[in-house]
Amino acid sequence: METVHIFDTTLRDGEQSPGFSMNCGEKLLLARQLEQLGVDVIEAGFPIASPGDLEAVRAIAAEVKGSRIAALARARLEDVNAALRALEPAVRPRLHVFLATSDLHLEHKLRITRTEALDQVAKMVCYGRMRCDEVEFSAEDASRSDLAYLLEVIEAAARAGASIINLPDTVGYSTPEEYGAMFRAARKHLAGYPSVVFSAHCHNDLGLAVANSLAAIDAGARQVECTINGIGERAGNASLEEVAVALHVRQARYSVCTNISLEKIYSTSRLLTSVTGVSVPPNKAVVGANAFAHEAGIHQDGMLKNPMTYEIIVPEKVGVPLRRLVLGKHSGRNALRARLDELGYKTTDAELAECYKQAMAHADAAKLVTDRDLLSIIHKVRRGRSVAPANEDVSIAAAS
Repeated sequence: METVHIFDTTLRDGEQSPGFSMNCGEKLLLARQLEQLGVDVIEAGFPIASPGDLEAVRAIAAEVKGSRIAALARARLEDVNAALRALEPAVRPRLHVFLATSDLHLEHKLRITRTEALDQVAKMVCYGRMRCDEVEFSAEDASRSDLAYLLEVIEAAARAGASIINLPDTVGYSTPEEYGAMFRAARKHLAGYPSVVFSAHCHNDLGLAVANSLAAIDAGARQVECTINGIGERAGNASLEEVAVALHVRQARYSVCTNISLEKIYSTSRLLTSVTGVSVPPNKAVVGANAFAHEAGIHQDGMLKNPMTYEIIVPEKVGVPLRRLVLGKHSGRNALRARLDELGYKTTDAELAECYKQAMAHADAAKLVTDRDLLSIIHKVRRGRSVAPANEDVSIAAAS
């Protein structure tokens, strides 16, 4: 079974999004965690951006030995030299050179011709390869580039020594069908360079980053560039946890594996949120608060009988401490009975019916039924009255 290498760019592309800036110590903390997670390549930063970014890349390169350390550089001499300086302490360095290939970027941003861009790519990749054993070339805005020209550029990069070719969907414009087709065309064009690894880098502007990444894998890409919690510029990048778990759950479909230690996913996600102060939405796949929470009665009944009825992966597999049966207005009697059992109250059918009636009335008003609420309800039911004595709150608080 082939391995899809995970290239994490949380510390570079992720950090470039508003509100996610990190200092050197925070980057180093996360880099250690990414190494434990099993990330193959850590893109530690963009050294030309600032002296602080260069020093952060150097610090990570000096300490992290289990993952490759990459530094980003535009196809410019000063960028490449800054990246090479930052990578000096690395045991396994990777120079990551990029240049836009779409006419939109060439004309309006870079203001250079196709010929000039082609020459710039060849020169800088060759220069970098003479000084670093591994060079990756990224064709920025590949998904909106003229295909014939894109193929010409990546061939020049491969000829100059790039062993990884990245075809980014820089603005999240592509669809899975289009993105996969681009990789098939690129692989066919570079058939004479069998050692070249193709890489996908997708943004989530249309919510398709993970789908596009999987389409690229289907088309032969063997590296995916992604971030923890899917952070990144604008709507973010492909989410590392979603890509890794999708390839695990659907391994029979994709016939590939990764080196990610799935059980460390949740702790890595939580570390990032603690560093940045930005939480993930509760409905976020894999690591969101509701990813393994169940409120609907039908779902809860199925979960109690066999968790696989409504979960395609057990929460413990990705490091989530436990699943939750959330008690609300959609919950069923079986979930209520199970929670009361966990709290130490075995109920008769009559008691359960009355508890359920009161719990649903409470849920209509308060949305959720907490353990404290349940304790109050079961006490009322067993004492045969609808209003608890004034001092009952004390005993309930102690019990909860």
